[in-house]
Amino acid sequence: MARVPAVPTRAAGLFGRLAYRMARRRYGAVPEPVAVMLHHRPVFWAYGLWELGNEKAMRRLPASLRELVVYRVATQVGCSWCVDFGTMLQRQHGLDIDRLREIDSFQTSSAFTPTERRALAYADAMTALPTRVTDEMVAELDAELGHDGLVELTYAIAVENHRARFNNALGITDQGFTSGDACRVPLPSS
Repeated sequence: MARVPAVPTRAAGLFGRLAYRMARRRYGAVPEPVAVMLHHRPVFWAYGLWELGNEKAMRRLPASLRELVVYRVATQVGCSWCVDFGTMLQRQHGLDIDRLREIDSFQTSSAFTPTERRALAYADAMTALPTRVTDEMVAELDAELGHDGLVELTYAIAVENHRARFNNALGITDQGFTSGDACRVPLPSS
């Protein structure tokens, strides 16, 4: 259970209920971080618009690479909600989720391409505190992905650090998006 309770549907207000309905239609359940953010309406709206903008803007990199580094950040920060939700999104996009079992040995696993290995190492370096990004890492990825690809990769990693750290701090854990159920921990309806 999250450290801050989700705003129940009856208390969500007109736009909150509309957002909940759209989320249920899209994901099968209301993502708990959204329902927790609704306690602070301006943050809720800022976050919602930010995520919509992110979805529209991040189109340069292949989804498989972008989602892979996002998943890695979630595992490194320890956000079970992000791992759960991210796995569901990868499955919905038809990506190979079986290889996620090898994420901790990405440096040597044949399940990952050399570019993916470099991107995963970059994600680890960006997520570490203090960060450990080197000029060499940036130069190699820039040569492979181009300036725009490198910027998108860096942005995707930074965005997931934001999400994962928010969820982790508020005790938001996996909802069961990958269990086959729509949501193992249902949003309170009353």
